[in-house]
Amino acid sequence: MTTQPLLTFESLQRLSLCWDDLTVGTKYTTSSRTITEADVAAFAALTGDMNRLHVDAEYAGTSVHGQRIAHGMLVASFMAGLTSRAIPNQLMEDALFGVLENRIRFPRATHIGDTIRVEVEVVEQRPTSKPERGLTGFLRKAVNQRGEVCAEMETTYLMRRRRTSHPGS
Repeated sequence: MTTQPLLTFESLQRLSLCWDDLTVGTKYTTSSRTITEADVAAFAALTGDMNRLHVDAEYAGTSVHGQRIAHGMLVASFMAGLTSRAIPNQLMEDALFGVLENRIRFPRATHIGDTIRVEVEVVEQRPTSKPERGLTGFLRKAVNQRGEVCAEMETTYLMRRRRTSHPGS
């Protein structure tokens, strides 16, 4: 006797998360990534941001940081990449109309060799004037290997709603 699996690859491919499926307080954590010397050098070359705190070890060694630090926007870019690869985000892709806003702050420097993961939480849900759309606010925190938050990003998505009628919203 053959038993059928509860989930198949085909059924997994049909899974999707819409605005209606997310609730304030929902959380998930991404995989991690180590920020390397090559990452910082490539980002500096790509953007032209050659600030000595990023590219000059001797200068950075005399700074308040005591060593070179990663570009804040490099950290924010890695946060976006780690988030986009996470399964919950992949399940939202079909419902995502666009990212409307990102607000970023950096409470602590990120150093070459730091490994970050992103902790994501749904912090806001608002319907829009169009019943097929809703706004979802996420708080993303880049957390290093010591458990320290080195970046926080508040992100607002415009998303498709699953239901076609929305009484009271």
